[in-house]
Amino acid sequence: MGRRRFRMLKRKYLVAVVLAGTAGCAGRFTLAERAPEPRGQVPTTIVVKRQDFVRSVRLNGTVEAVEATSIAAPRIAGQNNNSLVIMHLIKAGTTVKPGDMIVEFDRQEQLRNALDRRAELTDYEQQIKKRVAEEVAAKASDDSTLKQAESALAKARLELVKNDMLPKIEAEKNDLAFEEAQARLRQLQETYDLKRKAAAADIKILEIRRDRSRTNMEQAQTNADRMLITSPLPGVAVIRTTWKNSGNMVEFTEGDEIRPGQPVVEVVNPAVMRVRARVNQTDMNDLRVAEPVRIGLDAYPDLSFDGTVAQISPIGTQSQLSPKVRTFIVLVLVKGAHPNLMPDLTASLDVELERTRGVLVVPRDAVIAEGEHAFVMAQRGGRLERQDVTIGATNTHEAVITGGLQDGVIVARNIAPASADKTGGAR
Repeated sequence: MGRRRFRMLKRKYLVAVVLAGTAGCAGRFTLAERAPEPRGQVPTTIVVKRQDFVRSVRLNGTVEAVEATSIAAPRIAGQNNNSLVIMHLIKAGTTVKPGDMIVEFDRQEQLRNALDRRAELTDYEQQIKKRVAEEVAAKASDDSTLKQAESALAKARLELVKNDMLPKIEAEKNDLAFEEAQARLRQLQETYDLKRKAAAADIKILEIRRDRSRTNMEQAQTNADRMLITSPLPGVAVIRTTWKNSGNMVEFTEGDEIRPGQPVVEVVNPAVMRVRARVNQTDMNDLRVAEPVRIGLDAYPDLSFDGTVAQISPIGTQSQLSPKVRTFIVLVLVKGAHPNLMPDLTASLDVELERTRGVLVVPRDAVIAEGEHAFVMAQRGGRLERQDVTIGATNTHEAVITGGLQDGVIVARNIAPASADKTGGAR
């Protein structure tokens, strides 16, 4: 009995599971049938009119100053420390004149070294004066002693004349006196020259030490002067950026330690700016010097400037991706100035290659291509009808209509080709 009941319960459970699965599938089919179909993009319309058609090429570049100078941390002569500390730094965007202070590094050590070397220089100069005075006195004394020895030798020589008339012992005494006077004079002459050479050597050593102290003093003073940097030309101060420990690029500030030779500030003349851009080799044939350019700043979308192509590099650089691809440098002069027009900003350049005045122009998304033919969807009587057209020149966003359409006609944009086929219309 228990076994039969177990089988009945098992059968009921399986039936319930099957029914639940069927109900779930039915629910899914019902939801799928009720799901709305995705709608296509609603086309917009535009009135065809005559206007200037511009064929241009889009370039990307970086703003730089034509007149600019980069101020870097000085390389200190004879200094073992590899870093310099910024004590005073001009604020970014400050207008400067030639001679205005830009940046000052910690120069106390150099000033103290210059003072110490000046004290050494003064001490050596006094030692030289003292040694020269001593040598003058010693030379005068030696000259007097030498004169006395010469006089004694002359006297002894005169005494030799009397030897024939003097006893033998007296004559021998005169001979000994003469030899002694002669030897003394010879010794004084030899020591006289040695004393003069020794005194000259002592003075020369002091002069070398003095000159070395003067060189060290001038070097320390020059180092101290180089650590106070002024502007060499008029312009605007732009603070350079550096990597900090946080991993971000930030501007230099007072108290930062930097390496010698590292750029800190750039003084630029904002009245004359240009954009340096790289051009692919496929666009080089269309570019000419003096072509008008429209310049936009990526950081300030509301700002735009006029410009002209000033220079085109005649030699291209090889691409890192493929040796067959080359890029060329183009310099574009910017007309006008603005406080936000600063170096290192990225810019977009629209170089005007060709301008056709007074032609029918429609957006590219209003033209539908069908093989070698093209057509637009023109609005007539509240409905869109197909209208075959002839396309002339095109650019990235616009196309010139040379036939099949008149100005004042309303055409649709962003219409799918399938929808256009369903609409039909005039040929």
